[in-house]
Amino acid sequence: MTAERRPLLVVEDDPALQLQMKWAFDGYEVAVASDREEAIAQVRRVEPAVVTLDLGLPPETGGVGEGFRTLEQILELAPDTKVIVVTGQNDSANARRAVALGAHDFFAKPFDASVVSLIIDRAFRMHDLQLENRRLLAVRASGVGGLTTGAPEMLEVCRMIEKVASTDATVLLLGESGTGKELLARALHESSVRGKNRFVAINCAAIPDTLLESELFGYERGAFTGANKQTPGRIETANRGTLFLDEIGDLPASLQAKLLRFLQERTVERLGGREEIPVDVRIVCATHQNLRERIVAGSFREDLFYRLAEIVVTVPPLRDRPGDAVLLAHALVRRFADEQKRGRLGISDEALEVIERHNWPGNVRELENVIKRAVILSEGPVIQARDLGMATPTTADVPLNLREARDGAERREVARALARANGNLSKAADLLGVSRPTLYDLLNRFGLRKHE
Repeated sequence: MTAERRPLLVVEDDPALQLQMKWAFDGYEVAVASDREEAIAQVRRVEPAVVTLDLGLPPETGGVGEGFRTLEQILELAPDTKVIVVTGQNDSANARRAVALGAHDFFAKPFDASVVSLIIDRAFRMHDLQLENRRLLAVRASGVGGLTTGAPEMLEVCRMIEKVASTDATVLLLGESGTGKELLARALHESSVRGKNRFVAINCAAIPDTLLESELFGYERGAFTGANKQTPGRIETANRGTLFLDEIGDLPASLQAKLLRFLQERTVERLGGREEIPVDVRIVCATHQNLRERIVAGSFREDLFYRLAEIVVTVPPLRDRPGDAVLLAHALVRRFADEQKRGRLGISDEALEVIERHNWPGNVRELENVIKRAVILSEGPVIQARDLGMATPTTADVPLNLREARDGAERREVARALARANGNLSKAADLLGVSRPTLYDLLNRFGLRKHE
C-alpha cells in the first residue's frame, strides 16, 4: 500500500506551467488555482502545508498587487502554511518584500524543476518540524512544577498559575482528589518571589480537630498538658513563604473564625499566649468539596470563602484531559523504572489502550499506583496489559474514535456554516471550502435540513 500523497497547492495563471508543475511534482497531490479567489477556496478545501504562488496574478497585467493580496490572505487564513512565491528574473525587491510579509521562500522564473523540488521539500520538512516542536512544547510548556500535560484544559490551568504567581492573591484550587492540586500549589510558590522561602503544607482533614489549632497557630509552654516548650505553628513557619491548606473544606467551624481573623489582621496568637505576632505569608488552599454547597448547608463560612477565593482555579479530572493518561503513563514508566533500577522499560500498545479507555476515578494518583505496580511486576522489557491489573477492553467496547470524532466535528461545522449563511447552500459551501455537491452529501449523511 502506498502512502497517501500530501497536498501541494500551485497558484499559477499559466495553464502550460500548471501542467508542467503537476508533472514535476507527481509525488504530491497537486491542486491548482488560477486567481486569488480560487486560491483561497483551494486553501480552505485541501489545507495544503505548502503553496507556490506566482505574484503576477490576474486581473493585473505585469503587476504584483493581486499576488501580494493573495499572499496576505493565505497567511491570514492558514498562518502555518509555507508559501513559496514565484517572481520574475532580477525581481529581488518583490522577493524580499514577500519574505518580509511572511513568505517562506521564493524562486525566479523560468521554472527549474530540480531547484524548485528542493525548495518545496525543505518547506514541507520545516512545516512538519514546526508542528512537532509545537506539540512537544505543548506537552512540556506547561512548565509549572514539572507537570506533564498536553491537554488544552490543563495547559490553560498552567497559564493561569503562571499569571497569578507574581501576585500575593490568595488562590483556591478546586478539583477531585488526585488531580495534582498540591503539585500546582508548589509550582505557584516556586514561580513567585517567595520561591526561595519555605512552602509549608498541612492537610486539614488528616489532623484531629483538637490538634489542628495548635498545628496552625502554635502554642506557648504550659498552654496545655504536654506543652513543654514554646512552639510556633505552621502559619509562622511559613513566614515570607507560602502556606498550603489542603482540604480546606474540612476545616472545623471554630478554626474557620480564627483563620478569617488571621487573613484580615495578618497576625497570629499562639495558644496560651497574648502576643500578636505579625506574619507575612501567602495562602493557597485546595479542596475536592463544593464549598458553595457547604455554605448553604451552614458548615462553611461565606465570609471566609470570599477571603480564600480571590483567585479560583478549577483543576480538571484526568478523564477530561484528552491524551494525558497515556502521556503521563510514558513519563511514569521512565520515572519508576529508574527508581526500581529496571533500565529501559517500554509499554505495549495493548497496555496503552487499556490506560486510554479507563475512566481513572482516582485521577493521577490512581495512575501512579497502577504504573508503579506494573513496573515492579512486569517480567520482560515491555509492560503488557496484564501487568496493569486492570480489565482489558474487548473489541466491542472500543468505539471507532477517529471516525466518531471526525463525524461529530464535521456535523458541527456544517451546522455552523448553514447558520452563518442563513441557509444559503452556496455560501455555506464556500465557508466550508467544499463544493455544493459535497455539501449535499454531508447534509444527507448527517440528516441536516436542506433549505435555501
